[in-house]
Amino acid sequence: METRFEGKVALVTGSSRGIGLAIATELAAGGARVMLSSRKADALEAAAAGIDGEVAWAVANAGEPDQAATCVDATLERFGGLDILVNNAATNPYMGPTIDIDLPRLDKTIAVNWRAPLVWSQLAWRAAMRERGGAILNVASIGGLSVEPTIGAYNATKAALLHLTRTLAAELAPGVRVNAIAPGLVKTDMARALWEPHEEAMARTMPLGRLGEPADIARAAAFLCSDAASWITGTTLVIDGGALLHT
Repeated sequence: METRFEGKVALVTGSSRGIGLAIATELAAGGARVMLSSRKADALEAAAAGIDGEVAWAVANAGEPDQAATCVDATLERFGGLDILVNNAATNPYMGPTIDIDLPRLDKTIAVNWRAPLVWSQLAWRAAMRERGGAILNVASIGGLSVEPTIGAYNATKAALLHLTRTLAAELAPGVRVNAIAPGLVKTDMARALWEPHEEAMARTMPLGRLGEPADIARAAAFLCSDAASWITGTTLVIDGGALLHT
């Protein structure tokens, strides 16, 4: 199955590295014009230079609504529209028992992982998608479908993001499709503390025998953003190598 995006404009948050960069690269390879966004200009510049396609970049902290609005405006100014929004940016500033999390780190987790996808979706809807339609993809986690002892607050925001996905799918239909993906453990810098010390042992516990790569997630993301998924909305696609089979 080929997923093509000629004539489409995509905006991917948190796209200077990891899963976000892989998704942006996949969309650009399919013909989309892509706006990259993250907090650091140097990382965005390097990411854009490595993508074969028509791309631009704009600095924005996903959790800051004013910066999000500026980035959406820049996308419309540069490319003349916005058809695909990928809410990928996320943060996990705390590891430990959820009962012990301090409020500043809890607030930051909520602001980036749950509030930000809603804000960016509002902006995309008002600026373009209300009139021209489109697709929104939220990058959640299998943590939103399970319980883990050390990242409970992070997982709670991802569970809330899955519910937000269903809510927006119902509200924005039929013009805008809203779906989510729930990756398992993927070999990214953000998750390095989880996988690097025990990669081989963890891979042996996976039904498919390995940890995920960003490209594994990007291919599924591209499908849900494409017209090949034109009758899919409000769903969550789990991409975890079978990890949830053991929970």
